[in-house]
Amino acid sequence: MSQYFDMGEETLWNPSNGAAQLFVRQVRLYEDLLGIPSGIGPMENDECQVDPAAFETFVTALLTWRDRTQHRIIDALAAGFIATVLALADRARVDVRWPEPRVGLEGRTDIQVPAPPQQDWAGAARARARELDRAMAR
Repeated sequence: MSQYFDMGEETLWNPSNGAAQLFVRQVRLYEDLLGIPSGIGPMENDECQVDPAAFETFVTALLTWRDRTQHRIIDALAAGFIATVLALADRARVDVRWPEPRVGLEGRTDIQVPAPPQQDWAGAARARARELDRAMAR
């Protein structure tokens, strides 16, 4: 069994039920965290529509949120979800707007003490999204 994430008549992703359920639950968690709708769902009869305009706004907010953190645990928890969202965004042809890279601690909301070394989380997310795209069935 599988479920479909569609944009109009185009299938963007056709994961197994388990992967789809986990992803949709994570989507709802991040909608709550960010305070905005994702443009994904609801899942009805094994099909879920993706609204590209709302999804684009969600992706931008998600990346902005991630950029404001400097915390290894948050990075570990969010990395797979962000990569999956980026792969889906690429397939939906949404304009992914990356935040300007932050230097230092100013403007950050979650900081691990002691602070981990600066890392290129955006580059890692792009690379992981490319990997996942190859594994995401249509």
